[in-house]
Order: sequence, then C-alpha cells, then structure tokens
Amino acid sequence: MLQRFRPTFWPTVISVPCFLILLTLGTWQVQRLHWKQDIIAERTARATRPPVAFPAKVTDPDSWNFKAATATGRFRHDQELYLMARTLRGNVGFHVITPFELVDEDRVILVNRGWVPEEQKDPATRAQGQITGPVTLNGVARTPQIPHWLLPDNEIERNRWFSMDVAAMSAHLGLRNAVPLYLEAGPAENPGGLPIGGQARITLPNNHLQYAITWFAIAAGVLVIYVVYHLTPRARAAKGPF
Repeated sequence: MLQRFRPTFWPTVISVPCFLILLTLGTWQVQRLHWKQDIIAERTARATRPPVAFPAKVTDPDSWNFKAATATGRFRHDQELYLMARTLRGNVGFHVITPFELVDEDRVILVNRGWVPEEQKDPATRAQGQITGPVTLNGVARTPQIPHWLLPDNEIERNRWFSMDVAAMSAHLGLRNAVPLYLEAGPAENPGGLPIGGQARITLPNNHLQYAITWFAIAAGVLVIYVVYHLTPRARAAKGPF
C-alpha cells in the first residue's frame, strides 16, 4: 500500500530540536578531535627533535613546553620533593622532584626524575639511584602545572605536593632566579632502576571520534524514528494521524 509522509505538530516540535542538538554535539566532537590531534602532533614534534640546552632565561614559557632539552649538573638529593598520588602501571607512588645545579652556571633547576613506589619513598631504600657528581640529563622542558579545584592544596611543610608548582617549590627550597620551567627526565634507566624516568605524557586521551560517532548515530536514530512514525498508509490518511 502506498505511503505518504504526514508530519504532526508535537513530534516535530520535539524531534527537530533534538536532531539539531545531536548534530551540533557530533560536530563539536569532530572539532575537538582535530584540536586534540594537533596538540599531540605538536608535542610529539617538539619532544622528538634534537635536544637543546635548558634555557637560562625564558620570556615565553609555552614555546618551551615539551621541547627536548638537555642539562649537565649535580643533584641536590638532600632537597628532594615529592609529587603525590602518581601511578605507574596501576601502582601508586610518587614522582621525585630534585634540584639540579647546572655546571658552570650559578643556577638551579627542578628535575622530575620519575616515579618511585610508595614503599621506596625513603631515599635510603634506593641509594643506588642517588647519583653523585656531574651528570648529563636528557628529557623535555615542561611548564608548571596549573592547579585546578579538583586537586588538594600543596602541603608544603609536609613535603606533599599535588601540583607541579615550580614557583612555590623554588621558594620553599630557597632557589634564586628560578626559571618558570622544569625538566622532565627521559626514560634512561637510573642505577638500581629507580626513579623510573620518562613520565612526561606526550600523548593525550583522544576518544572524540567515538563520541562523535555516538552523537551522529543517535541523531540518525531520531531521524529514522521520526520519518517512520509519520509514514502512514494512504488508506489511513483520511482518518487523520491517529
């Protein structure tokens, strides 16, 4: 039997805005997908270029973020700081932040040496990794982490840090002329295996394609239901939509 499309008022008033909203959400996720891909590509490009010397002065910190960098100096292990609640392969631990005196420069920078498990927070339990003497580090330069409302406040006096606040850390340690960057150590293994470096997250979670497909699929479903609902047989057309 022939059918014809006969829209009715309330289903149209409800379905059309829902359809447009779902299309908008899907389009927004596609835009987010491209934005995230650009960020990952830029980070990867910076991190994989030949390393440059960690800067003495910085006028544009963002231009250095994730840039491959190198520095030579000595660790001040007696001034370790601990970045709390960091996980590695599902295990909870800390990131060890250590001041690093640059050779031939009256300057100290902060280095995130990497992850240690909770039970080895005490430096005495990983003495082999407490490197003495000059050492050259390769890694990536990072800008300080901007604290957000979900993070607890840093417990400075207890040496419990929840955000990588370079300015506050430097002030706590009495470091002068602090550069508004820190060095995230690369994956080279430390003696004894700890700390475990290479903790810089170059890539980011990128599920926007799945989200876009979901929103577009729901929009398509709304459209199909709307059309099927309003395709009524000609024999019933004279009797109205119900």
